[in-house]
Amino acid sequence: MRIVRVHLPGSGPRLGVLRGEEVLDATQAFSSKPTSFNALLEEAYSRNVTVERVIEDALRRGERGPCWMLSDLDIPPSPHRPYLLRPLDPEEVWGAGVTYMRSVRAREAETGALGLYDRVYSAARPEIFFKATASRCVGPNQPICVRGDSRSSVPEAELTLVLGGDGEIVGYTVGNDVTARDIEGENPLYLPQAKIFAGCCAIGPAIATPEELPQPNNLGVACSVLRGGETVFEGSTSTSRMKRGLAELAGYVARENVLPLCTLLLTGTGIVPPEQFSLRDGDVVEISIEGMGTLRNPVKSL
Repeated sequence: MRIVRVHLPGSGPRLGVLRGEEVLDATQAFSSKPTSFNALLEEAYSRNVTVERVIEDALRRGERGPCWMLSDLDIPPSPHRPYLLRPLDPEEVWGAGVTYMRSVRAREAETGALGLYDRVYSAARPEIFFKATASRCVGPNQPICVRGDSRSSVPEAELTLVLGGDGEIVGYTVGNDVTARDIEGENPLYLPQAKIFAGCCAIGPAIATPEELPQPNNLGVACSVLRGGETVFEGSTSTSRMKRGLAELAGYVARENVLPLCTLLLTGTGIVPPEQFSLRDGDVVEISIEGMGTLRNPVKSL
C-alpha cells in the first residue's frame, strides 16, 4: 500500500491511498478522521496490527470518500485545486553517509582525505548525522534550496526509512538530501553546514508500507536534473549496491537514542553528479525509486 497526503481546499490535509493511478480519500472512511501517518501508526500500535490493516479495516467499514487522479494532484501548491503534501511531518530527519562505494570516492575527491572514507565504509559503525526538522523539509513540487555561500550544491537521491519509536522500519519514501558539497569538502567538521539549511530536504510523494516493498534492498533509483526543459544530469543505481543493511542503519540511529514517532532516515546515495556540476535557481530535480513513485522539486537559491 502507498499512502499520500492531499491538501483539499476548504478542508485541509487528507490521507489518501494509491490504487494504481487513482488516489482514494482514506480519511473519510475513519470516524476519527485522521490526517497524518502518525495517527495511523499510533492506532496500529494500539491494536498490534499493521498500518495496512488499519486502513483496510476502515475502508471496508467506513464511508467511501472522493477519488482523484494522481497526475491531477502532482502539481505545485494551489489555493484552488487539491495537491500533494509531504507524506508526513517528521520531527527529526537523520542521514547515513558513505553507504555506497560511489559516495566513498566522491567524498575522497571532495576532501582529498584518501583512506578516511574507506575506513568509514568498512567500519562496524556507520556514519550517522542529523539532517533536518519538519520546517526544513518540503514535499512534492515545493522548492528545495541551495545555499548562497555554496558554489557546488547537488541533489542526493536516497531511499528513506520511516521509523517507529524503537527504530523499527514502518515505511519507506523517496528523499532528496540536498548537499553543499564544496562546503562539505573544505573540512569534515563543516558537514552540518553542508547538510542543514532552509529547504535542505525533500520527501515524498508517498509512504510505501513494508508489505508494498518486501525487497527494499533491490530497488532501482534514478535521478535527473532539468534546466530550461533540457536534461543536464541523470544517473541511476540500485539499493542492492549499499554496503549496509537497512535494519542495521536504523538500529544505529535508535541506539542510546529516543526517537520521535515517524523519524526519517535517509540511507545514502549512489548517484553523484560530476565534479563541475551544481544546481541552479530554476532547475527541476526528479528522483524516482522503484515501486514508490517520483519526487519532483524546483530549485531555489537562498
